[in-house]
Amino acid sequence: MILVLLGTQNNSFHRLLEEIDNLIQKGIIKEEVVVQAGYTKYETSNMKQFDLIDSEEFEELQKKARIIITHGGVGSIISSIKKGKKVIAVPRLHEYGEHVNNHQKQIVELFKEKGYIIGISDVKDLEKALLEVEKFKPVKFQQNNEKMLKLIENFIDSI
Repeated sequence: MILVLLGTQNNSFHRLLEEIDNLIQKGIIKEEVVVQAGYTKYETSNMKQFDLIDSEEFEELQKKARIIITHGGVGSIISSIKKGKKVIAVPRLHEYGEHVNNHQKQIVELFKEKGYIIGISDVKDLEKALLEVEKFKPVKFQQNNEKMLKLIENFIDSI
């Protein structure tokens, strides 16, 4: 199962769901796709969608997922890599009205550089990332990794 996490932002991330739907229709994605859509409204019968659920159900879905595709939110990324999941992260972008600025680009790049995730900046690169994720061996997230937490804190403080 592929779990898609769009977070709790009150902006839509329609672009990402359109691309996932396109890849399902093309037969690139063959397994079940479950989407935590938050405020994104997208009509399709190709994915199981819900807005928000309680934390226990959410954690259960994360545990079951083979791959997690997420927006560039720190919480979604960290909660997924803590569980040892293969993560593809796609930033919400300001120019599409998906966020107030482009800080998610830097967040995705930071986690990508550290080897925790596959990070892409354009939804059109999702097909390539799905091929890459099969061979991807993520760096194991260290719960006490003070250096990583400090990098994230410094980055957030700089925006």
